[in-house]
Amino acid sequence: MFLIDDLLAAPMRGLMFVLEKVNEAVQKELEAEERSAMADLTALHRALEDGRITEAEFEAREGKLLDRLDRLHAQVQGEEDDNGDARS
Repeated sequence: MFLIDDLLAAPMRGLMFVLEKVNEAVQKELEAEERSAMADLTALHRALEDGRITEAEFEAREGKLLDRLDRLHAQVQGEEDDNGDARS
């Protein structure tokens, strides 16, 4: 009886394994994009401090980067809500 149960459940376990791997890849991609946006924001602050860009240019570019980070955080939050786990 257990052998039949195992055979019937195998496709579902395989699908769950694939979905978990896809989710891990998406999470890694989102984290990499967030690190990239943070690095861009740091470089932007340095450029302002060094006088390479104006305050107006800084504000415009900073707004775009912060919007990008907000979208990434919303995606990560949506993934957490879908998965039912709470990451910090």
